[in-house]
Amino acid sequence: MNRLSQFCVLCAILNILNGCSTVTDLITSNLPASHSGRPSIIVSLREQQAYLYRGGHRIASSRISSGREGYRTPIGHFQVIRKDEHHRSSLYGDYVDDSGQVLKANVDSRRDRQPPHSHFVGTSMPYFLEFSPGYGLHQGYLPGVPASHGCIRMPYWKARQFYNIAQIGTPVVVKP
Repeated sequence: MNRLSQFCVLCAILNILNGCSTVTDLITSNLPASHSGRPSIIVSLREQQAYLYRGGHRIASSRISSGREGYRTPIGHFQVIRKDEHHRSSLYGDYVDDSGQVLKANVDSRRDRQPPHSHFVGTSMPYFLEFSPGYGLHQGYLPGVPASHGCIRMPYWKARQFYNIAQIGTPVVVKP
């Protein structure tokens, strides 16, 4: 491969990576903090964005997926009331057998009947920042539209960044 071909391949790879939000999230979420002070979080449901502030300065932003129709994310002024790095849902998940095989997927444990010889395993919700009972920010799937049961889903690297900076008592404002 000649130098021009190598250069073209390198440019193509960099162009692909530049458009890859996962790589961008990885890099921007690991930059050293440029501001100090108390953290706060503002969520815009209309924009499907979350913003992390420190000392009044925006230090990070993230795409989100909030609650879908019938499972709306609560609006208002809250604060982080619990942090759980390895949280699992107590309502939504799968019924599995003793070997871990899924017998019934994507269930609501309050409504869906449990198959015989199975147990409930809640959906993983890493880096959970609970701001209202049963509602929080956490890592999860982002389809580009509101799609959750009311929580605020974020990409892995951003959820981790918000989790690492927020503390119990951090203000959380959820705007329409």
